[in-house]
Amino acid sequence: MQPLLSLIGRHGYLLVFFLVLAEAIGLPVPAAVALVAGGAAAAAGVLSIFKVLLLALLAMMMGDILLFVSGRYMGWSLLGFLCKLSVNPETCILRSAESFYKRGKATLLFAKFIPGINTMAPPLAGSMRMPLDTFLRLDFLGAALYATAYIVLGFLFRDFLASLIHGFQTAGRAVEGVTVFAIIGYAVYRVWLYRTHAVYRIVPRIQVEEVTRRLASEDKDKILLVDVRSHGYYDAGTARIKGSIRLEPNNLKEELKNIPKDKDIYVYCT
Repeated sequence: MQPLLSLIGRHGYLLVFFLVLAEAIGLPVPAAVALVAGGAAAAAGVLSIFKVLLLALLAMMMGDILLFVSGRYMGWSLLGFLCKLSVNPETCILRSAESFYKRGKATLLFAKFIPGINTMAPPLAGSMRMPLDTFLRLDFLGAALYATAYIVLGFLFRDFLASLIHGFQTAGRAVEGVTVFAIIGYAVYRVWLYRTHAVYRIVPRIQVEEVTRRLASEDKDKILLVDVRSHGYYDAGTARIKGSIRLEPNNLKEELKNIPKDKDIYVYCT
């Protein structure tokens, strides 16, 4: 925090703006820490709290609009790219989409407080064809809530933060040692997760011709075709494969209760 406060003291508004913008477009930078530091700097009379808030909102809206438009035209290919650092990219996308499915537009109001969903929410809204005016209104409210919370936190607890920083400086070597061990432990944990979930990266596939032959054979009654297109890409008026049923992947737990257990299930999507 101390180096960041020092940088903000020298570069002020510009640093807050670019750190917040960087996180908004998906880069792993501490925007919340920058906002807290900006609030503390405002309490010290170095910066104007209103200018810090204005620049933070501008940065977040710029980044979110960029991802919203990109999601509108690039679809889930962009979501997959943003989820690449996840152990399981498919799960990363599905969980974010599930949040939209269950909570709808309200997701944008609290998304910025949740790591992962904060970056995924704008492109998801774009890919699911949310109207631009609706997105701007809800996203602005969410951005205002997020920025205000952390800036006010830094403004009100400037003295506490200063004491905390002093404590870290006093115990510098111990903190460095703990940090090194924490990083090593986290790396080992990520490797373990990767190996544990590696099996889920291999998805069995079947050729269309084989499915067609089975549907034309005597055991066609033992086959179930399932359309699993997400609600953001599914339109009730669009054509489906004859005989297939519709399953909403973001409501998987409930949908699975109605799936027969005595048939071979083939799923398809766009």
